[in-house]
Amino acid sequence: MSKYVLALAAVAVAATASAKPPREESPARRDILATVGSGNSDAELQQAIAAAAVHPLGSAENPIRVGGPEGTRAYMQRLRCADGSTPKVGTKAEGGVGGYGSVLALYPIDCGGTAPGKVDLRVDIYHEGHAETRAPAGFRLDR
Repeated sequence: MSKYVLALAAVAVAATASAKPPREESPARRDILATVGSGNSDAELQQAIAAAAVHPLGSAENPIRVGGPEGTRAYMQRLRCADGSTPKVGTKAEGGVGGYGSVLALYPIDCGGTAPGKVDLRVDIYHEGHAETRAPAGFRLDR
């Protein structure tokens, strides 16, 4: 075999090995997905915030809105259990699609024997420039 044929065979094997199965469709409604990244108006964002506000902060329907991973770190550093102690923040996991149509991060939070105990909080990192000032039920935020 020539070097050319061997090179083509190697490329074909590599392409087959890296082929991925088709992606599953997002569980988010198509109308929400259509607006993600499309320059939503301020009025649309305010409507989405008002709709989310009827749900508990930190839930999938009303995730904690932060600007990127650094916003998440800053928020978690300020989060306190009811007694003022620092909660244990577990390993981040995929948290589904949230009320704003974006993929969420799920953080297991553990206050031990102190209220609110063990809670899963969902965070939406796609809100550049927003620093959440509220704490989920049972928690408080340091300044």
